[in-house]
Amino acid sequence: MMRTEHGSPFDRGSADSWYHRARDPHKGGVGGDSGVRVPMDQLTQQEIWEYHAGYDWNERFGGKKDYD
Repeated sequence: MMRTEHGSPFDRGSADSWYHRARDPHKGGVGGDSGVRVPMDQLTQQEIWEYHAGYDWNERFGGKKDYD
């Protein structure tokens, strides 16, 4: 089962897409209870897949932050 809570790889992927950031698989690092940022070289293959799934989901169904 894919985890989608705040700070999860899926959440971070969708947020990177939302904020027009390049793909950079990671989890955590967003404050609160999400913990410190964990970079790609410390993620499992499943977590990397979940990050890309979140990024792709937002690219297809989500929006983009309007900075205007």
